[in-house]
Amino acid sequence: MAITGAAGLLAAWEAGLAAPPAGRALLLHRTARPDLDDRALPGLPVGEREADLFTLRRTLFGERMQVRLDCARCGADLEFELDAGEFARTLGERPDPVVRVEHGGWRAEFRLPAVADLTAAARTPDPRAALLARCLVTAEHDGRAVTAAELPAAVQRRIAEAAEAADPGADVTLTVACPECGRTTRAELDIASYLWTELDAWARDLLLDVHLLATAYGWSEPEILALSPLRRRYYLELCADD
Repeated sequence: MAITGAAGLLAAWEAGLAAPPAGRALLLHRTARPDLDDRALPGLPVGEREADLFTLRRTLFGERMQVRLDCARCGADLEFELDAGEFARTLGERPDPVVRVEHGGWRAEFRLPAVADLTAAARTPDPRAALLARCLVTAEHDGRAVTAAELPAAVQRRIAEAAEAADPGADVTLTVACPECGRTTRAELDIASYLWTELDAWARDLLLDVHLLATAYGWSEPEILALSPLRRRYYLELCADD
């Protein structure tokens, strides 16, 4: 994975400041997968995008992820660490993009939902039905072709279960036991939101470094960003000693 330098990451951060969460996720995915055309990114299975973002997070900020959430029962503050590298490896296997389901006389082939599918379905009155209609490849009952609307609830449930099993990274859910009350709390880990928060903090710290070094030495922003993080930190320490 080719990672953009400090200037490129700052440009991505600046572009995402006014963007909605979906736009920020796309910017991060573009940074993670510069080998792909922008038009191809929204068409990747959701789990593949999540794996790419975990890999990007590990590359930019290291393996350890600090996570905090509140216990659903007693409200206690739960803080723990996750391994971004482990998530990247676990989710990194590329699944078969089509799942096949047979139930009674029903047969169906369903394409794993992509980010574009979820976005489009969310705009409809019935997102579940819209997602099924968008991603259903073929369906038949006793040899007769049928539409998504004709599939019984049992078949739709089988399709949902098969898609979840084939693309587990599409919904990363944490299950944490509270040490205070013992109750288990479940929470979705939104890696795009988590990574954006980290990138935002990194960018603001870096701009402060640029300000301090530009004031002390008269260097331009490109000159400062061209320095390695270690050399920037050394010059900042020299400024503090003056």
